This record gives sequence, C-alpha cells and structure tokens, in this order.
Amino acid sequence: MLAITSLLNPQNAARINGIIHSLETEFGLDDVQATPDPHITYLLAGSMQPEMLKQVLAEVAATTAPFAAYTTGLGLFPGPNPVIYIPVLRSDDLNRLHHRLLSAAAPLCQRTDRYSQPDLWLPHISLALHDTTPDLLGPVLQYLNEQTFNLQLRISNLAVLRQEGERFVPEEVYPLEGLDH
Repeated sequence: MLAITSLLNPQNAARINGIIHSLETEFGLDDVQATPDPHITYLLAGSMQPEMLKQVLAEVAATTAPFAAYTTGLGLFPGPNPVIYIPVLRSDDLNRLHHRLLSAAAPLCQRTDRYSQPDLWLPHISLALHDTTPDLLGPVLQYLNEQTFNLQLRISNLAVLRQEGERFVPEEVYPLEGLDH
C-alpha cells in the first residue's frame, strides 16, 4: 500500500509532533506515530506500476507551484477507534492538486481508497488514530480544546509513503517546482 501525500514543513511538523507526543504523555496514544512524518494524504493506493507512478508524480510536482493551505479547528472520524484530526481547508490550489494526482495515479494503481474520491476527500492532519476509544474522546478533546489549530501550511512537495510492517515511511519526495500562476 502506498500513500501519496505532502509532508509538512519542519516548523509545522514540529508543532504537530509536539501535540502528538503530548497525547502520548497524557493519554498513552501513540499509534499515529506509525507514520512519523506529519502529512496530508491525497490518496491511498495499491500500485501495479510503481516506477510509472513515480514518473507521473515527478511530472506533477515539476509543474505545480508551491502554495499555502490553512487549517482550523479539530475533527473526528467516529467509530470504535475514532480518529482525531486537524482539518485542512479545501482551496482551489489544493483541489486542483488532488484532482491532478487522482487523474494521473488512478490508471496506474490496482485500487484507490474510496475516501480519496473528490466528493469524499477530507484533507486533514491526524493527531490520534487506531488506539483511541470512545471513552477517551471526552478527556482528549477537553485537553486539545485548550489549544488553537490555525496553521498556515506551505504545500511544497509530493511524497510517496510506503507501508513497511506497521509503519509508513517516505520512499520518494518530489519538490513542487512549477511557476506561480
């Protein structure tokens, strides 16, 4: 399984990792650290043609200018192991990049996850997942409620994260090198 993402810049990654580590200290939540690099996921895919996929991603990155994206608030994907996240606000630039990635990558992949489709895609930065429980939600959200999550992100790369056991690790990172429009 591959994840096509943008890694956060070092300053924003440090802020997110600080929050994640505080959730481990306060509540024992550490499963999100299976992906040590905070990121925004555009799609999850099983690739049949990994070398072609990398070539296509390099082309998209070479023709996409870096741009700003913004976060605000907190979000929750419900379930037996709820996911707590920071929503990334959709913008024309973010939607355009997502569309280009889906169009370019989908033909090269044996499958993509349904939440990567444009009408279901909710860009976000995960703070806690897999080891959360409904009983922990109240205390965790009360703890997080003492902070603000208004960030300006610089979307400046595309990264392929490959699943290795329980972890997702960067395999390739392509800087966005297109000209501003």
